[in-house]
Amino acid sequence: MKSIVLTPSLLAEYADSLRHSEKSPATIVKYGRYARAFAEFAAGEPVTRNTVLEFKASIAGQYTASGANGMLAAVNRLLEFLGTPGLKVGLLRVQQRLCIPAERELSRAELERLMAAAECRDDGRLALVLQTLFATGARVSELQFFTFESAVYGSVEIRLKGKIRTVFLPTKLCMKLLSYAGSQGITAGPVFVTRTGKPLDRSNIWKAMKALCSAAGVDPAKVFPHNLRRLFARVYYGRIPSLAELADVLGHSRVDTTRLYTATTDAEYRKKLDALMLVR
Repeated sequence: MKSIVLTPSLLAEYADSLRHSEKSPATIVKYGRYARAFAEFAAGEPVTRNTVLEFKASIAGQYTASGANGMLAAVNRLLEFLGTPGLKVGLLRVQQRLCIPAERELSRAELERLMAAAECRDDGRLALVLQTLFATGARVSELQFFTFESAVYGSVEIRLKGKIRTVFLPTKLCMKLLSYAGSQGITAGPVFVTRTGKPLDRSNIWKAMKALCSAAGVDPAKVFPHNLRRLFARVYYGRIPSLAELADVLGHSRVDTTRLYTATTDAEYRKKLDALMLVR
């Protein structure tokens, strides 16, 4: 097996390969950071399997299992890029979560308070963004595909990362989108745009959501765009308990990913456990 020493130029080539693979900007930044951490660990020495195993043991004691596995996934991809797939190591084994802490999950009542707070601030656009993300389960990065035309036809065609999927819109949401578009003089193209006509930025939406927390009386720790997607998944699965169907709706390629979205809260799990009346 060929000997590899990680250099800045090799890491730069790795980053370029991620761009050519059409990875998202966030993934490129994250994988690049993890690759540099691995390079620092290797300290200029040739990378061997022992190097990778020692790195795995080192981060296993410093990070959560999911955090460590994210780093290992980046390193394994780096090793594939370098032509040394034999050096790859397995990820840490993690038991699937049976339930999640209730304090991390956004409730529908809390979402209603957030939307009401946005309306009180005369920010109908933000209120509609929240409603749209929840009503469709779309990712915040997919809002750019919600156009005037899609509201007319009742469906959105999303094209990202080489994948194409269709998101269907509830009739009432179509009406709200068209009404908002009409109030803004939008007759074609994206509905959610800035004053200059560009699609809303993810970070701006995140900050705007956080700004509603105090008035809405909602813990900021649970207020971020992706939690609306999770809330949609829980509500959908509660009515239609089919993981395969929900995976298609969310655009997941693996049902195991979808299962994480439908995990019950610890409080709900305890209620189910108590209902079994296992203790006399």
